[in-house]
Amino acid sequence: MHGEYKVPGGKLVVVDVDVDVEHGVLRHARVAGDFFLEPDEALDAVDHALNGAPADTDAAGLAARIDAALPEGTVMYGLTSEGIAVAVRRALAHATDWTDYDWQLIHEGPQAPALHMALDEVLTAEVAAGRRPPTLRVWEWGAPAVIIGSFQSLRNEVDPEGADRHGIDVVRRISGGGAMFVEPGNTITYSLSVPEALVQGLSFQDSYAYLDDWVLGALGDMGINAWYQPLNDIATDQGKIAGAAQKRVVGPDGGPGAVLHHVTMAYDIDADKMLDVLRIGREKLSDKGTRSAKKRVDPLRRQTGLAREAVIARMIESFRHRYGLTDGKVTHEELSRAQELARTKFTSPQWTARVP
Repeated sequence: MHGEYKVPGGKLVVVDVDVDVEHGVLRHARVAGDFFLEPDEALDAVDHALNGAPADTDAAGLAARIDAALPEGTVMYGLTSEGIAVAVRRALAHATDWTDYDWQLIHEGPQAPALHMALDEVLTAEVAAGRRPPTLRVWEWGAPAVIIGSFQSLRNEVDPEGADRHGIDVVRRISGGGAMFVEPGNTITYSLSVPEALVQGLSFQDSYAYLDDWVLGALGDMGINAWYQPLNDIATDQGKIAGAAQKRVVGPDGGPGAVLHHVTMAYDIDADKMLDVLRIGREKLSDKGTRSAKKRVDPLRRQTGLAREAVIARMIESFRHRYGLTDGKVTHEELSRAQELARTKFTSPQWTARVP
């Protein structure tokens, strides 16, 4: 079995391993990659630590075995024992890789916020059913909005008078996480609808880092030193620039499904308007190490000096260069289903206020 995992902010780890079915242990483990490791014999120690491990050992247990076996003074560059362990678990889970798929790009004209929520649900269900290839969808916003997480309290997150004053709709999405304040022209949002097999062997937290890795590379190409900040933020030394959220979708008849991973990035932001609409509590700010909501988000416009359209174009080309990407579109059937879902669910008071 073969597994690969790129350590967040680090290098690629490749593991080939067999399972001794009779005894239920790992055999013939071989670790490789483009990382740096000193001394040389540390690599043999890693292989020996994996061989004989029970095949059902979780990533934490495998990492502990590796740490215990490393020679004193071992130094890893672009590599962690946890990263090796994840690569092993991905091998055992028969996880797929980004390059195993023919990716499709959807980047269409502005659409209503509720329709965007519905498209996420419909397209990810289509990927889960095997009727659509893995898809990168770049959004264009047709109106300003506040998008609240699936489990957030409407009254705790949004000031209704501020929303009415600025003509801002409130829509609830199907994924968890926090509220997003979005305005056309000031926000960059994209969704990944991917087969569950792509994140097999990853913990929930690790899947965020894994699915965000490509955009960190794209930002780096634009001169931004960005990193994944657990659980769901993308940050720079100038502040947070993006937040991610996920939803797992079960496949037909309970079979393998798909993962929706969507990210909203601040290209520019009207901080005063945001604070007039969102109720951002002191407790939420305190765990981010800042007292001011304005300082929590640092727009991409300031950091790149590029037009929003240029940032999006560079992101798309970065993805295309890494994994391949074919231009596509939402089918007529998918759009019809999404429009009905937007009408019956995402604009309904029952859904929006389901957590009052």
